[in-house]
Order: sequence, then C-alpha cells, then structure tokens
Amino acid sequence: MLNLKVDFYDTLDTFLRYGLVVLVNSIFFLVFRTYSGIIRYSTFTDGLKLLASTSASFFVLVLINYSSYLSIGKKIYLMPGLFFNYLISFLSLFLFRIFVKFTFESYKAEKSSSVLLKVLIYGVDANAIAIVNALRAEEPKRFRIVGFINKENQNTSKRILDLPIYHLKRKMSVMIRSVGAKALIIADKSLKKSDKLAIIEDCLDFNYKIFTVPTITDWEDNVEISKKVMSFQIQDLLERKPIVLNNKAISTQLKRRTVLITGAAGSIGSEIVRQVIAFNPKKVIILDQAETPLHHLRLEMDKVFTESKIKAVVCDVRNIEALREVFKKYHPQVVYHAAAYKHVPLMEENPAQAIFVNVLGTKNVADLSCEFEVENFVMVSTDKAVNPSNVMGASKRIAEKYVQSLHEQLHQYEVGFKTKFITTRFGNVLGSNGSVVPLFTEQIAKGGPVTITHPDIIRYFMTIPEACQLVLEAGTMGKGGEIFIFDMGKPVKIIDLAYKMIRLAGLVPEKDISIEIVGLRPGEKLYEELLNDTSKTLPTHHNKIMIAEEINENFEQLAKQVQELILIAESYREQQIVAKMKIIVPEFISMNSSFQVLDN
Repeated sequence: MLNLKVDFYDTLDTFLRYGLVVLVNSIFFLVFRTYSGIIRYSTFTDGLKLLASTSASFFVLVLINYSSYLSIGKKIYLMPGLFFNYLISFLSLFLFRIFVKFTFESYKAEKSSSVLLKVLIYGVDANAIAIVNALRAEEPKRFRIVGFINKENQNTSKRILDLPIYHLKRKMSVMIRSVGAKALIIADKSLKKSDKLAIIEDCLDFNYKIFTVPTITDWEDNVEISKKVMSFQIQDLLERKPIVLNNKAISTQLKRRTVLITGAAGSIGSEIVRQVIAFNPKKVIILDQAETPLHHLRLEMDKVFTESKIKAVVCDVRNIEALREVFKKYHPQVVYHAAAYKHVPLMEENPAQAIFVNVLGTKNVADLSCEFEVENFVMVSTDKAVNPSNVMGASKRIAEKYVQSLHEQLHQYEVGFKTKFITTRFGNVLGSNGSVVPLFTEQIAKGGPVTITHPDIIRYFMTIPEACQLVLEAGTMGKGGEIFIFDMGKPVKIIDLAYKMIRLAGLVPEKDISIEIVGLRPGEKLYEELLNDTSKTLPTHHNKIMIAEEINENFEQLAKQVQELILIAESYREQQIVAKMKIIVPEFISMNSSFQVLDN
C-alpha cells in the first residue's frame, strides 16, 4: 500500500498532451454549435448538445490513446484521467448553464413579479409544458405561472417545472381564487367543448381572464408559442359542432371549372374565394366594384399556392353590359352571387340603391347566367328577407323571388335547360363587415360605451367560414329553385354578447365599460326569422341545411313588377319605391321607419 503511486505517460510533453484535449473538444464544440445558444435561454436540447459534444470528444481521445498504444506501445493518457476529464467537462458546462439560467430567471422574476398577471395552466401534457417554457422565456413577460391544473386526481403531490399540480375538484373560479391567480390559460386539447364553455362562463362571471392556445407543433420556437397564447374570441364561445362537408360532391362541382364570384372583396365573398380555391378550379374570377379591397384580396391570393388561375375584375353588377363582357370572356360554369348592399339603416335612407344593387344586380347576374348557360348559380341571401321589416330585407326577398321564379319558368318551358338556380339564406355572421362584433370590439378598445339598440334584441350567429362552407355544400344540392336555410344554432341575446365581450377583454361591465341602450334603428326587428309564416321546411342529407318551401311566383308577372320597380328607383322617389316593394312583397311591414305610413 505504501508503494502505490500513479505513473503518467510521457509519450508527449505536457503542453502537447493538454493541447490535444483542448483541440479535440474545441472541434466538437464547433461541430455541435454548443457555443451558439444564449445561456439564459438554455433548454433541454442545449444539454443534449453538450452531452453529445463531450461524449464525442471522449471517444475520439480514447481512439487516439489506443492508436498510440498500437503504434508505439505507449498510451498518451491514463484512461481514468480521460473519463474524469469527460465527466467534469460535461458537468461543469451543464451546471454553469443551469446556474446562469436560474440566476437570470430569479432576478427577472423578482423584478417583475409584482406587475405580472398570475395565471394557472389547465393541462399537464407536453402542450402545457411547452407553453410554460415559452411564457417564461418571452420578453416582455406577461404572465407569472403559479401552477398546473389536472382534471384527474393524479400526480398532485408532484411538481412540473418546479410548479405545483392542483386537482380540479371544485369550480374553476374557486380554484383560481384559492391560489391567488387572476387568469387561466386553457392548454388541454382533450377538453370537451361543453366542459370548456362551462369553465369559461364560470371564470367570466367572476371577471377572471381566459386565454387559449392552439396545439404546439414547433416545440423549439418559444417566441412563436408565446405569441399564440391569446384571449378567447367571442366566436370560440359559440355552442356549435364542427361542420362536416361532402367534399367529394363539392370537388366534383368545382374541380377544373371556371368559377365567378361576385362581391368577392366582401367578408363573405372573400371567404368563398378562399374555400373555392381549395377545390382546385381551373379559373376563379373575383369580381367587385370596390377597387382597394379587391386589390388586397388579389395580393392575398398571389401568396396562396394553387394551380387555379385567379383573375380580378373591377365591375359593377348594376352594369349589365360590363357584366356581359365578363361572361363572354370567361364563360363561367359556376357563379356565386355575393354582391349586395346589406346595412339596414343605410338602405332605409337610400332605397333606390338597395334596388339597383340587390334587385337589379341580382337580375343582371341571373339573366346572364341563363344566357351563357352557367351550370350552377348560387345566391347568398339573408334571414332579413323573411317577413322583412326594412328596405334591405325586402330588396333581398325580391331578389330571392326573381331567382326562384326564373328557375321555375325556364325549366318548365325550355326543354334541356341546364342552369340550376339556388338560394342560400342565413343570419348574422360573426366578424363580417358591419356586424355587431367588430363594432363592440372597437367600442371596448376606446373605453366604451358599448351601444345596444334594445335590451331584449336577439340574433342568430355563425362564423364566416361556417357560413361559406354551407354555401358551397348547398350549391351541390337539389335540382334548383330551392331556398336553402342553415341551422343557425341557438339565438344569442345581444346584451349578453356585449357582457361576454367586455369580460373577455378583461374588463368589468358597467364599471370599466358602460352599456348604453340607444333604441331600435329604422327597420330593425327584435328578432330575425329564417322562414316566412307560410313556409315549411324539408330536410336534406346535411343536418344543418334545410329547404324552405316558399310559394312560387308567376315569373312573367313578377318580372314585369321588378322592371317597374327598377324604373321607379331611377326616379329616386323613395315613397313610391317602397310602396311598390310592399306590393311585390306583401309581408313587408316597416318597423321604426318613416315608411310605416305606407302600411296603413
């Protein structure tokens, strides 16, 4: 024991021996780019890179060592020395990064903890963990994470990322309050929509903020992950099931066809464009009279990878000769007619314009579709056409009648006539131009007040993509002449919508943002309908689409009345225009309008 000693090899001098170790390690540091990461943002991947680099250096040095032994009979290094060098190198580099990261995060947390929003994370899966890591790394910080919530009673005695795991055994609002949090981030993708809505409603009732985040796909990009953590939007709270489309039927109708979309620059028209392109038509003609929005849509379409040729045409549907040139040049096979004036108060003040666009414009597009033998003509209508109480709704009802009676006339008297005329009718669309949601959003951003016309007013809502999906589906159905109505789900009280939007913005109704009742606008109803009093519905193969059985009009008589209405509109005599509309649409009873006198 007293004679035990360590013998060092003297194959190389000390400088060369240690220099070789430094050189090999440096080479692999360069290969694995261990130097490139910012230490305070180090992740598990950086640790793996260090392990790979030091391990590769160790094995190369072992290889050099045994190569020396085989060639000259002597090693350069003691094997235990190489191993301890490998171990100490890795641990030193790894622990140094942990120390720097911990020190930096502790300093930042202490500095900003008083101003950060305390949040709980709902979920304990990889998605939730990625979100926490991203939020801890984001600059400037928005949140201070106080723990995870697990709906199952598992692992509640353990911690993730040094954060506690709470079992959800009470109401979410009680859980948030018990840990001193002020908000919730829902990261559990397995959560049922009904359960999610219940949690959101509970939190909003107690003015807790709610955030959502999509499923994480890029696990390394913390910046992108943190950007996706955002407040719930009001459309996320619609109690609606996803729509299942018959993509095969839609593809058969649109693939390799030429499609014309009028009103293409509007909120509905532009979404129809986006969805139509997915079915690979040969050509898509996007037509609108609004130059700037049409230009923006074309720029958007230029960025979409598609084999379809997209042609932007500035044209007014009121000008039949300009429209005829479009039909003559492109010979569309499918037409989606979304061009319309839709703002109720404006059309109440400008009835002639409602006639020119909604009636004459529809007549022009429909007549040319007959003339150029379009296969399918699909018109986008509105629930305001049902028992109309305003000029806009009545003008759309006249357009519906014209399209439906035109189909019946041509298919009854012209053998082999192939154009199918279809009308789609739905209610309010969330986020569309002029809808209540953008208005409320703007009013909330300005600090209020949020203006509501009546405390009892209700509306049906669906999202823009939903509405356009159903338009495409309805376009493939039936023999033509039908008016398809969509299942709009449950009606929403507008005042409740306002309260939810204020709470979703993290504010308190009537405290931070006031709500002001301003009275019903001209032509406005308390509630909208999807069917006339005399109408019945027939089911279709799609559970969200029904057929309204409307009474068919005599085309020749209706066409004569429509022509007379257009001539009256050209004189801009408002009383005469509306009086004629009431003759064509007997159920048109004005509400809150100067035209009520005509109903007497």
